[in-house]
Amino acid sequence: MEENKFSIIAKNAKKASKIIASLPTDLKNQALKNIAGALSLSKDEILSANKEDLENAKKLVESGEISGSTYNRLKLDDNKIRDMIQGIVDISNLEDPIGKILLRRELDKGLILTKKSCPIGVLGIIFEARPDVISQISALAIKSSNSVIMKGGKEAVCTNKTIMNIIQRALSETEGFPQNVLNQVFTRDDVAQMLTQDKYIDLIIPRGGNKLVKYIKENTKIPVLGHADGICHIFVDESADFEKAKNIIIDAKTQYPSACNSVETVLVHKNFSRIEDLKTELNSAGIEIITNPKDWHHEYSDKILSWKVVESLEEAIEHINEYSSGHTESIVTENKNNAVIFMNTIDSAGVYHNVSTRFADGFRYGFGAEVGISTNKTHARGPVGLEGLTIYKYTLEGDGEIVKDYVEGKKKFNHKDL
Repeated sequence: MEENKFSIIAKNAKKASKIIASLPTDLKNQALKNIAGALSLSKDEILSANKEDLENAKKLVESGEISGSTYNRLKLDDNKIRDMIQGIVDISNLEDPIGKILLRRELDKGLILTKKSCPIGVLGIIFEARPDVISQISALAIKSSNSVIMKGGKEAVCTNKTIMNIIQRALSETEGFPQNVLNQVFTRDDVAQMLTQDKYIDLIIPRGGNKLVKYIKENTKIPVLGHADGICHIFVDESADFEKAKNIIIDAKTQYPSACNSVETVLVHKNFSRIEDLKTELNSAGIEIITNPKDWHHEYSDKILSWKVVESLEEAIEHINEYSSGHTESIVTENKNNAVIFMNTIDSAGVYHNVSTRFADGFRYGFGAEVGISTNKTHARGPVGLEGLTIYKYTLEGDGEIVKDYVEGKKKFNHKDL
């Protein structure tokens, strides 16, 4: 796609963002329900397109262009489509995040300051594999009153096109819904063009590997929200319950090994009484344990774990804060004081006690879905759902007030919260 054509897409998306910003909640919810209904009726069409992508992806795996884990993320089935549709319905049932009063303060009598949630504007979202992401992003963008430009991976182009066409048909049949809210592009050049559109695009959200995220951050002036790696840790404290530790680690490593919230490193306190038993159980679950990895900051995306025995809670915390990607960490312990210390001092977006790291997910958090997971320390952190796709503005209402009167002492602020 030529640069001028992409600029037109971005410009139109910006115009659409101004219209959808004031769209009534009922109309947005109706659009989402129409999309859910259309996807449900078009399941066979989606699976047929996905089958074509899977056949093409086999060749990419054989040539080494994509990994086996990427291939697995690409596959849709009845259950995934069911969850995809349910996610849209769930989002339609959530409270509208736009127009919420976050603060209301009387600066002086009749001088009222209000802080109100509002959409970000235009989102540029770049993701790999997982074609169900299309529906998640679309639903979240609509409910949060943002317009969006999406670029999916080449390995899912047929499925992505099909799902987007179904969504666009549903929106065209939703009376009053504006055009150009949802936009889809396809090529690597489109990504390069997207990164130059700081006049029109307000936020870039990458969902992919370290290489993709690093490239995006280094090649745009647009703010970037996301995470590069998913280096998650579990620390088994000396007081940990054996069954809890075993089940939590097995779930966090084997339930979906290629997920960004899958555990990559397990740290075990030297005084934990059943270290060898734990290793045996993990091996029996098909997990390979590496005790002296060349790199502690490594994402296996497979049933492989880095393993380290540590001297103390403090050493575990120091190790995690040194090598973690800031995604999600968990401590397994029956010592509540140690759990509090761990959760207060670990510097990650998600810090858990006695649960699997796989809970780091917008759907499981009750967000309906997520547009991605952020390890940023500004604006949004962790699974990014509706709230993470909003910002806020201040409005001030008065009756002719001027600053000079307050500077000269003729009037005084009372700063009374209403």
